[in-house]
Amino acid sequence: MSVLLETSLGDITIDLLVDDAPKCCENFVKLCKVKYYNFAPVHSVQPDFSFQTGDPIGPGSKDSDGGRSIWGLLDPSNPAKKTFRPEFQSKLKHEEMGTVSMATAPSLDDSDERYAGSQFIVTLANNIDYLDKKAAIFGQVVEGFDVLEKINAAFIDDKGRPLKDIRILHTVVLDDPYDDPAGLVEPPESPVPSAAQLATVRVGYDETLEEERDPETLEKVRREREARAQALTLEMVGDLPFAEVAPPENVLFVCKLNPVTQDEDLELIFSRFGKILSCEIIRDKKTGDSLQYAFIEYSDQKECEQAYFKMDGVLIDDHRIHVDFSQSVSKIADDWRDTTNLKRRRAAGGGFGGIDNLQRKKQYRGDAGREIVSDSVVNKLIINQDASSREGRDGRRDRDSKTNGPSRDKYEPRRDDGRRRERREQSYHDDKWKHDRSRSPRRDRRDRDGDGRYDDRARQEDRRRDRSRDRYRDSRRDRSRDRPRREDRDDRRRRD
Repeated sequence: MSVLLETSLGDITIDLLVDDAPKCCENFVKLCKVKYYNFAPVHSVQPDFSFQTGDPIGPGSKDSDGGRSIWGLLDPSNPAKKTFRPEFQSKLKHEEMGTVSMATAPSLDDSDERYAGSQFIVTLANNIDYLDKKAAIFGQVVEGFDVLEKINAAFIDDKGRPLKDIRILHTVVLDDPYDDPAGLVEPPESPVPSAAQLATVRVGYDETLEEERDPETLEKVRREREARAQALTLEMVGDLPFAEVAPPENVLFVCKLNPVTQDEDLELIFSRFGKILSCEIIRDKKTGDSLQYAFIEYSDQKECEQAYFKMDGVLIDDHRIHVDFSQSVSKIADDWRDTTNLKRRRAAGGGFGGIDNLQRKKQYRGDAGREIVSDSVVNKLIINQDASSREGRDGRRDRDSKTNGPSRDKYEPRRDDGRRRERREQSYHDDKWKHDRSRSPRRDRRDRDGDGRYDDRARQEDRRRDRSRDRYRDSRRDRSRDRPRREDRDDRRRRD
């Protein structure tokens, strides 16, 4: 036994569990047969849980009575027949997606007794055990799961109602094993929607939104999506604290300024609306010229709004300025970044940049080792020495000129300072140090004798001693060379 539901999103085929829930199945089949569900809205969608329908008008309308059972529909004068007691089978569970069950409500007299009318529930996920013993299962969806997916993805409001109507357009009973109750008349064709049903239409299921074809609206949506994606990228790279960051509401953006306008003048003009925390005209970093726009931060948002309404279009320094609320979040991002880096460094426990194994660049043995003097310092010292020696020489010349008349240095050619500096620099060179160290101690002692002059007698004695040593060395060498020859001659003589 099956029933076909033709909805605005597609067809759904339901197999009924006649043996387990005969009362619920009979009520559902007969209501479908009299076209009671035609144009009934899907009035409640809970994504990944279930959707509910079965009220012909919808529970949001004042004309709705919540739906009636087939017996209450045939006998409207008897209120007791509006609902009925459904069957609850303990073996039937809401374990599979597409489980169909009657929506029930507890009795006013006994909370353990539950009653059903015409509304039914279809699950949109597996293992919805919350509905067990609250909704009476009587069927299972066997075809049309793609329709269930569309209903699950529908846009809904805060009450779960779809923004665009989802309705049951037509019902077809594929097999009916029950006899018709007294008074049931099957309509020859599907009835048209009533005025009460049409009044509940928010956006028709067959209606195409004009905004979707509006180029301006599409461009606005595209820009919003692009801005959202860029903000998310900035959040990922760490330039923004979070993608949904909003600019401060107490900061004004002022543009079209005169280049001669100064920060103090602008702050004085805007300070009549309230206390200003900062007023900064943005300038070029290299030239320092004004870029003709500024940011003004107030201590109170109301003062900022008042300045916005009063100062937009005002003439300042022959320029009509434009005032708007700031859309920049750079200051917020900088404060957040500084705070975050500070917390990271504190958590890391020292180091450089918040990392323990990093240190600031430091010269090797810069503190404990020798001090390295640059060439500029050496040149400075040499120049100072030249200046001091020149001052001493000039002083002596002055004294000589006063006592003995003009000095001979006055008529001598002036020496070049560069050549003198070069000679002094050469005194620091290693070659002269090596040359001085190459002298023997004996020669140094000789130089010290006689006020630095060589003694002729000592010099001759050294030469005589050197000649005798050389003569002895040469004769000994010759004798050593001649000895083998003499021995050879003696051997020959003996053999002869």
